[in-house]
Amino acid sequence: MLDISHPAPSTPTENAPLPQLRRELRSWTRDLAVALGLALVIIIFLYQPVKVEGTSMAPLLSDQERIFINKFVYRFEPIERGDVVVFWYPLDRSKSFIKRVVGLPGETVELRGGRLYISGKELKEPYVPANYLDGSSYGPTVIPAEGFFVMGDHRDSSNDSRVFGPVGRQNIYGKAVFAYWPVDHFGSLTSTSTVSAASK
Repeated sequence: MLDISHPAPSTPTENAPLPQLRRELRSWTRDLAVALGLALVIIIFLYQPVKVEGTSMAPLLSDQERIFINKFVYRFEPIERGDVVVFWYPLDRSKSFIKRVVGLPGETVELRGGRLYISGKELKEPYVPANYLDGSSYGPTVIPAEGFFVMGDHRDSSNDSRVFGPVGRQNIYGKAVFAYWPVDHFGSLTSTSTVSAASK
């Protein structure tokens, strides 16, 4: 007599976890794909990665540093003193420069021995180390309407509005908002770009 053993049929509960796991994996994959897609849209349409060349914005930004700029922020809010902006170089629109806004439309800008005065009052600039001042003098010059006076934080190593004059509003196309490389500079740039108003 042959004794043929048949495996016991599996119960529904034994196979249930596998389909459930697959459903969860599909759900996670879909959510991750949507999140990555949204992130790409935001980066492509709102932010632009740029590479800093030169040392004119040291110590805030170093040569070859990678940052993100917000390309749409100035469609919704005004350009303010202290903003670190990216703009088309007025003497050659094929080039882009990055500098800090120090003077606004209608103001009078003047440098006395490297110290910056706005409409006759000294501007406190905590972002400029004392050894980065160049002792130069400039002006006084009235900034035209729709113009912005921009300077590098490394004053003795900066080609800025002292050379090419105020930058027109139409030439400014982005605001530096975030540094991502090198990793020791990783973080927001907006919190470090604020500046106190001209002293009373």
